[in-house]
Amino acid sequence: MTCTEWADENFYLSAESAYIEGRWETAPFQVAILNSMGNDEIRVVNLVKSARVGYSQMLKAATGYQIEHKKRNGMILQPTDGAAQGFMKAHIETAIRDVPVLKALAPWHGKKHRDNTLDAKKFSNQRQLWCLGGTAGKNYREKSLDFIIYDELAAFPEDVEKEGSPTFLGDKRLEGSAFPKSIRGSTPKIKGHCQIERAAQESETNFLLHLPCPHCKKKQSLKWGGKDASFGIKWVKGNPDDVWYVCEHHGCVIRQHELNPLHSKGEWRCDRSGLVTTNGYEFRKDGQITETPESVTWNVWTAYSTFTTWSRIAKDFINAKNDPGKLKTFVNTTLGETWDEETGEKLEWESIYARRENYLPTVPDRASYLVASVDTQDDRLEAKIKAYGPGEESWLIDYVRLIGDPSGEMLWEKLTERLDQSFNHESGLKMSVGLICIDSGGHYTDEVYSWCRHDPMRRIPIKGASIYGKPVANFPRKRTRKGVYLTEVGTDNAKDIIYSRLAIQAKDLTKAVRGYLHLPLIEWADEAYFKGLTVERKTMTFTKGKKVYRWVCPAGVRNEPIDLEVYCLAAIRIAQQNFGLNLDIARPVGEKKKTTKKRKTVHKSSWL
Repeated sequence: MTCTEWADENFYLSAESAYIEGRWETAPFQVAILNSMGNDEIRVVNLVKSARVGYSQMLKAATGYQIEHKKRNGMILQPTDGAAQGFMKAHIETAIRDVPVLKALAPWHGKKHRDNTLDAKKFSNQRQLWCLGGTAGKNYREKSLDFIIYDELAAFPEDVEKEGSPTFLGDKRLEGSAFPKSIRGSTPKIKGHCQIERAAQESETNFLLHLPCPHCKKKQSLKWGGKDASFGIKWVKGNPDDVWYVCEHHGCVIRQHELNPLHSKGEWRCDRSGLVTTNGYEFRKDGQITETPESVTWNVWTAYSTFTTWSRIAKDFINAKNDPGKLKTFVNTTLGETWDEETGEKLEWESIYARRENYLPTVPDRASYLVASVDTQDDRLEAKIKAYGPGEESWLIDYVRLIGDPSGEMLWEKLTERLDQSFNHESGLKMSVGLICIDSGGHYTDEVYSWCRHDPMRRIPIKGASIYGKPVANFPRKRTRKGVYLTEVGTDNAKDIIYSRLAIQAKDLTKAVRGYLHLPLIEWADEAYFKGLTVERKTMTFTKGKKVYRWVCPAGVRNEPIDLEVYCLAAIRIAQQNFGLNLDIARPVGEKKKTTKKRKTVHKSSWL
């Protein structure tokens, strides 16, 4: 039996792990994928997928086929041990219960037994199935496998406890098998930093499903298209329920109900190798049957799925298009594509400059807490003052360039005077600056520490984290020997957040918009400021042999505005995480309280 034949005859969708309980019926677009999981001539199967294509059910059906029909040992790897245990409970155990041929191999089902654990199941045909997390090196050892499945490979660590990539470690367990099988499936993540993307690039084939147009009969792979493309998914503006697909060959208008019956007439094509298949067993090239490839990659996204509608896709896009975080999720989980950080987060200063608002000289009503940031240069100090409100919505209030020698006292006195001034709130009260984060990583570390020691619970020296992915602010438990609370700042993480927020588009600025950065229409917020705010680009680099993305400033270009934005974000995070500030309920007050030296001092001069 092929894997599809076995699944159609035996597999069952359990109530706990499927939208609709009942007998499995392989959808036409799933046939070749599922068969390749059971084809002994194919060693590696990669599936680059979106959501809603039935991958979890397919891998369970393939697992049952391998254990019961092929009588082989296998392992399913999940990103974490917790995910593995959850998958075993919700998916594997329910499948054993509901699929008679599997239950017949499990006399221990429903009982406490050494052959029935959350990590492994040993069947009466002497075959075994492990389900483990992919983050621990020990989970890859001492197992003799015939097949291994990596579920959501893109979520696995690139290097498992410094022992190597998960697919390298896992596939090593297949070396003694006569018919080794490695199945990798995942929704993709970041371009150039995604393991399923890498697996697909290493594969000798890359198949796309081509379906015939119901009107002109020409076959094509389904594409999103986009608003500027002449083909793809389209809808009536303002009415995503009226949606169709435009044929890229002759512009035919195709409705989903017209295309669904033609899925059975589709064929998978690989432009790279010229191979064509309809069922995952027989492969042709130039019309002639040819050898089966050892490695195959399938690409499928939500438009092919008969389990959802094109209207749902259009609505998901409309909901996500103005929010970079949601749009990233849409690209990954609906389009089944990697998110390109290089283009996805590149901002032009002109577009940000054009959206300035006229809210100064008062602090807007929704704002309740002021922070400041300071950057040290050889001939000056630059400072930024920002106001924050619920959801970390923020307003730029002031930007200062103080020219002078940072090694002398006069410049620091000017800075203190500028940051100790009060600001008029729209409510009529006066506000003062709360926490201040200042860069201590330059040439004037001693001067920075000296200035901070005069008010150590308010003036916080910071340094950038050397490792990518660190928290925005990691406030220490105690002072250093220099008498300051030196705080490590995850600058790359902070810039990810800031650039995503700068890309947010808001139609009505009179209403709260979470994370939105408001910028003033004022002389000092000039072109130079906005060029410095948007100058950095996310670039792929290699650190200790690993691909990492870092925000990079072009040589010779000033970037103080973005650096100060990072320090302000660090300050507001410290205030919330370490000093008890709750932006959702905070209210400005007009009275300035003296700060104390207690660890949890709250600066009530700025909020209540």
